[in-house]
Amino acid sequence: MKTKRLPSSVFFVLLALFYFAGDGNAQVRFSTAGFHVLSDSPRQVFDMNPGWRFCKGRAEGAERVDFNDSEWQVVSLPNGLETLPLEASGSINYRGEAWYRKHFTLPSGLQGERCVLYFEGIMGKSKIWVNGTLVGEHFGGYLPVSLDITEQCRFGEKNLVSVWADNSDDPNYPPGKPQTMLDFCYFGGIYRDCWLYTTSETYITDANMRNANKTGNGGVAVYYEHVSDKSADVCIQVNLQNDAVSPVRGEVEFVLRNDSGEEVAKSRENCRLKGNTTLKKRMTLSSPVLWSPDTPYLYTLEVRVKDGKGNVLDGYGIRTGIRTIGFDPKRGLILNGKVFSRKLIGANRHQDYALIGNALSNSLHWRDAKKLKDAGMDIIRNAHYPQDPAFMEACDALGLFVIVNTPGWQFWSDEPVFRERIYSDIRNMVRRDRNHPCVIMWEPILNETNYPDYFAKEVHGIVKEEALPGNNYTAADLRATGSRYFDISFTAPLSETDPGYDENKIYFTREWGDNVDDWNAHNSPSRVARQWGEHAQLIQARDYGRSPVGWASIDVLYETKPNHLGGCLWHSFDHQRGYHPDPFYGGIMDAFRRPKYSYYMFQAKSHQTRPMVYVANLMTPFSPEDVTVYSNCDEVRLTTQTGEKQRVYRVPQELGNKPFPIVRFEKAFDFMVDKKFARGGKHSESYLLAEGLIDGKVVASHKVCPARQSAEIRLSADTENMQPVANGGDLVTVVAQVTDRNGVVKRLNNTSIVFEIEGEGRLIGADKAVPVLWGEACVLVQTTSKAGKVRIKARMEYAGEVKPSAGELEFATLPSPVPQLFDADEEKQTTVALPTQGSGALSEEQKQELMKASKIVEAQQEQFGEKDGKR
Repeated sequence: MKTKRLPSSVFFVLLALFYFAGDGNAQVRFSTAGFHVLSDSPRQVFDMNPGWRFCKGRAEGAERVDFNDSEWQVVSLPNGLETLPLEASGSINYRGEAWYRKHFTLPSGLQGERCVLYFEGIMGKSKIWVNGTLVGEHFGGYLPVSLDITEQCRFGEKNLVSVWADNSDDPNYPPGKPQTMLDFCYFGGIYRDCWLYTTSETYITDANMRNANKTGNGGVAVYYEHVSDKSADVCIQVNLQNDAVSPVRGEVEFVLRNDSGEEVAKSRENCRLKGNTTLKKRMTLSSPVLWSPDTPYLYTLEVRVKDGKGNVLDGYGIRTGIRTIGFDPKRGLILNGKVFSRKLIGANRHQDYALIGNALSNSLHWRDAKKLKDAGMDIIRNAHYPQDPAFMEACDALGLFVIVNTPGWQFWSDEPVFRERIYSDIRNMVRRDRNHPCVIMWEPILNETNYPDYFAKEVHGIVKEEALPGNNYTAADLRATGSRYFDISFTAPLSETDPGYDENKIYFTREWGDNVDDWNAHNSPSRVARQWGEHAQLIQARDYGRSPVGWASIDVLYETKPNHLGGCLWHSFDHQRGYHPDPFYGGIMDAFRRPKYSYYMFQAKSHQTRPMVYVANLMTPFSPEDVTVYSNCDEVRLTTQTGEKQRVYRVPQELGNKPFPIVRFEKAFDFMVDKKFARGGKHSESYLLAEGLIDGKVVASHKVCPARQSAEIRLSADTENMQPVANGGDLVTVVAQVTDRNGVVKRLNNTSIVFEIEGEGRLIGADKAVPVLWGEACVLVQTTSKAGKVRIKARMEYAGEVKPSAGELEFATLPSPVPQLFDADEEKQTTVALPTQGSGALSEEQKQELMKASKIVEAQQEQFGEKDGKR
């Protein structure tokens, strides 16, 4: 088997497509094992995601080559062990052992190459064997497992990778807390990508590989100094390894290219490579395009190792943005030497998706970032662990700052092994993410945890050792032990009279918006399932915009002094939880990423989104008489159906850079007027039309009409203009809406929809009829490894002559840009994961223990600033 390489021109076209976010379709080029392949480098990469034999439970001897796995299910990665129900909270997910076995043939042409097996994430404890030999053991589910497997590989022959994974509770590595006491879910499995890459015996090291254990060492690191619109110093550090007997005399070449692939800076460094060597280089770029949330411009840095004859021995590319960050208590965030003009408003993000838990494909991570950026956000907090590389790359490309977190939530152990594994996690998360321009600060502590003072000092120091100059700011809770060591303090907005306030300190609100009664009942006006309807959604949006009882909200954060940078909403998406039977419904989108009214409120409060206007009223018999409109325009004009043709709201001139207010037109809707129109056959005359004006011109509009009789099912794929890739594991959400003949969604109906699929795709979550919630039923489609057409059909569970007509959707999948290794006969047997198997009912004693645990959670929440809704 000979691997085809991409020509350089194609490589840069794909890199350009990586940052495509406009209309049309695009194929995103994600990194592989942390790098981009160069066409002239001998380094090759293979996609290992398709075709894994899979079994839940104990399987004695499954690491052996002669073990019979022919009866096991075949799955593709990412895989989360099971298909979950929509309501998957309360620790119903499987917790225990699982096995994966992959059969594949290594091309004989790779003989003599060094081979590295790279897992982006395996949840819990894991052991990995290659051809029956144990090659690695790992603890923790959020960071890479990188293994040199050269000695175990058989070139031109069948090979076997066996993985044992165990996501059951274990206090000896973080997060450590039992999942029945945790506010989110671990889930399980090999839930991120797996790659195999090859190098020559002279190579750039892997920052996350165990042999790269020197402080701040491993791989390629890049940062910038003396940055201005006129020039910037590009500072590069590269760690090299030569495993050959003889030293290599040659050079390392550094090339910086713009987003069109044009060379804009170049430098060389002569070297003599013997064993392990670290080189540092500085080159100057003229007229750089600086990275910011408004202009997230990215360059490609290429690093090539050459011998004395100019032959490339190794090399790869990384994406990088040129920017500097600083903080001034008098002025706030200083980005690229200038004051950032607005507060940093964003949200927390769990990597939890409907049906699949944490096992999101790269495209789903990208779409999450795209939706959050489109909501008008500038910052995301990775609660409470390092997230998928694809999500970090999307934040780079779309312009979202990121707070990177250590795995942990309300748990500390005095066992030395627990502490040492946290330290290891921090080093590895910094090494993995240090080159991302999106990283604004590191949160190396354990969230809401009573850890010792020495621990706080140590983790702050680790970040300073591992992170790059100008990108090594640390953050911790103001009320936490050792908070004095950190650069930024997390707290609710403080006034000058509050105890502990320091005008010379930088503050940020890590979580705001949730307003829960206690940590057992969990009643809250902010926790609103989308299907609960307009009134509940309006209350959530109102409180997130400007709470009537004064707790932190977008408006309140904007009213803080410059030394308070902003805050992140808890939470962006509805998600499942371990210690409570109900999901967290506080997201501005549900678990399928379908928007609530809060989503449009966020857009309206933002000065960075395009002009928009949104009518938050469906004109149902139960819709409010007062019509709420979200808009970021200077003027909002509403045409009603109550006899008043136009009502006008003008934004106060003194608004400046503060958030736009939520607009409410009193008594602007009357169902009896709609009834009169309908009885008179004038259905089309009943509507609400909102128009947004800037400088007297209409720049946005939104028209709402009442839904009439349910007539058809309309299908759409939530791609965010990114076609699914035929890599065996890509995912896309398909939405079925029950509509009238004019396409207006009938939100108020109770029914179920049956889905069917043909072609190169597999349905997830459609093994039985799917209930319609708020006018919609959603499923996931997983691609096969063969590019082609996918056809989805949807019909009512019980068809009748006057039931809505069936819907149909067809789309194409794109060929994978990365060569794949799998057994073709086995891959054809691939299915989606089996349905979840619950852990069974709790005993009365276990229930009492959970009640006690919730009281502990409540105490810690209040200790860290959650009391009375003031987060």
